[in-house]
Amino acid sequence: MNHLLIAAMSEAGETAESLAGQVGVDPKTVQRWVSPGRTPRPRQRAETSEILGRSVEDLWPDVLKRRAPVWFRRWVEIEREAVALRWFELAWVPGLLQTEAYARATLAMESLTPDEIDERVDARLQRQAILHRARPPLVVAVLDEAVLRRRVGADGTVMREQCEHIAACAALPHVQVHVVPADTPMYLGMGGPFIIAEMPDGAQLAHEDGQVSAQIIDDAAEIATLGRRWARIVGEALPRAQSLDLIRKAAASWT
Repeated sequence: MNHLLIAAMSEAGETAESLAGQVGVDPKTVQRWVSPGRTPRPRQRAETSEILGRSVEDLWPDVLKRRAPVWFRRWVEIEREAVALRWFELAWVPGLLQTEAYARATLAMESLTPDEIDERVDARLQRQAILHRARPPLVVAVLDEAVLRRRVGADGTVMREQCEHIAACAALPHVQVHVVPADTPMYLGMGGPFIIAEMPDGAQLAHEDGQVSAQIIDDAAEIATLGRRWARIVGEALPRAQSLDLIRKAAASWT
């Protein structure tokens, strides 16, 4: 039984009938949600969590792990436990800073069914809960300016909202976003994106993405190499305030 969901419903004074009425499903459907392994569809999970005043992660702790691609599941756990994340992206907005529309656009390019896209978008957005928990990790993201300038969608709407969202995230005290300007000569970041996670015990792990899959790195020498590359990449980026100004200008340019 999903005792977390049952307890949350009790504390909120909700029954299967009352919750079903607000979410727009049959009460029997809500009753099935308390069974082991049964979870609502993404929209219904979001609505239920809002009604009960709990995060999706609180109500269905395993949902992110199950919905993420198999090769990515270990990194989801690492990301949730990390005390600091250093993230460089050459071509994409970091997943923790993506809007739903941007995430959906990136996944729509893959060979996925509509339901699979829904599930992966939901999983990506739920990962962002770590930015808003009581003790969030320090997140330092460095982006190439091309990330802000490449159009996504039929017009500028998606990118305008995405740039505005990055700016809002960058205003959080535990999030820093830096931008490498477009006129920067060739630099080490052109070798590709990576993330370095610092764990509570001081250990470090890294994530490198690829066209087919990704790899998690735990070799100390390789992580040290990425650390040196990170330092040189950050050296090419604008300071925090100037980066935020550039992000806001990019948002305004997407009319």
